[in-house]
Amino acid sequence: MIPALLSEARRPLCLGIGGGGDVVGALATAEHCRLEHGARPVVGGVSWERRPIDPVPGPRSAAEIEGARLLAPGVLAASAATRVRGRDVRFAESRMAELLGEETVLVDANEGPATLRAGLRDAAGILGCDLIVFVDVGGDVLAHGDEPGLGSPLCDAVLLAAAGHLQRSDPLPVLAAVFGTGCDGELTPDEVEERFAEVEAAGGVLGSVHLTEPVAARLADAVAVVPTEASALAVRAFHGETGLTPIREGRRTVDLRPVAAETRFFDPAAALASAARLAAAVRDAVDLEDANSILGELGVYTELDWERDAPHTRPQR
Repeated sequence: MIPALLSEARRPLCLGIGGGGDVVGALATAEHCRLEHGARPVVGGVSWERRPIDPVPGPRSAAEIEGARLLAPGVLAASAATRVRGRDVRFAESRMAELLGEETVLVDANEGPATLRAGLRDAAGILGCDLIVFVDVGGDVLAHGDEPGLGSPLCDAVLLAAAGHLQRSDPLPVLAAVFGTGCDGELTPDEVEERFAEVEAAGGVLGSVHLTEPVAARLADAVAVVPTEASALAVRAFHGETGLTPIREGRRTVDLRPVAAETRFFDPAAALASAARLAAAVRDAVDLEDANSILGELGVYTELDWERDAPHTRPQR
C-alpha cells in the first residue's frame, strides 16, 4: 500500500534527516514519485557530514556554508559548488546536486524543531512543494534510547520533532519514513519491527514502497558519488544479498534482510506519541545543543557526543 499523500504529491520535498548519506535514502522516495506518479520532486538533507568527510564536530551552520542560496532561516538551496566556507569540504547534498543537475535542499541542523518548522514551511512555499517526506536510513528515528547499538539518535530526533510541529500548525502535509531497515548497524531489524508495531498500534503505519530496477539503478549512481554504506546496503538487498554484513571497517555488523530494500512510511504524530520517545523528548528544544542536553539527561550518548569525544574515549562509529 502506498500512502495517498505520496501518490498525490506533485512536488514532494524528500529529506534525508540523519546527516551524511541519508540524502541517498531520500532519493529512493523522490525517484518513486518521479517515475511512478509523474511528480517533480526535490531532494535534500542536513548539513552534518561524518568525521571522514568533515572533522569538525556537529552540523555546519548556514553562516559556515558558501556557494548556497538562502531559502529561509536555516534552509538553503545547495548546488554542486556548495561547501564549507573556506574549506574543501563538500556536503552529500552538493554531490547529489551535481548528479541530478539541479539544486538540492540543505537544512541547518543546529536549529531547534520549532525554528526548523518555520524554515521548512517557508522553503517549501518558495520551491512550490506540496509535501515534505522526512526519511531516516536504518530506523533509529524510532529509537527508545536504550538500544545497545544506538549511535546517532540526535539529528533524527530533532527533525522528526520538526515534522510534528509542521503537522500540528501548518497546512503543508508531512510524512515520515524509514529506508533500509537496519542498514546503519544501529537498531537491529527486529528492533525496528518492534518500533513499527508500536506505531501501528497508534494508527500510524501508512504503507511501504519497494525498490524497483530503475530506482535501484539510480541509487547505485548516487552511491557512486555520495559516501554511504547504509544506503548502499539497501541496494545490495534489492539484488538479493542477505546475512550478516560488516560496515564501518568492521566496527558494526548489519543483519541484512529483504526488508532493507523498502521505504516504510508512517505518521509523525503517531510515532511521537508511541515509539519515537527521543523525538518527543526534544520537541521543545531551543536548538541542537539543548536537544543534546535533553537526551544526555535521559542517559543517551549521541553522535554529537561521540564526535566531540573521538578518538580518545569511544571507538569510531
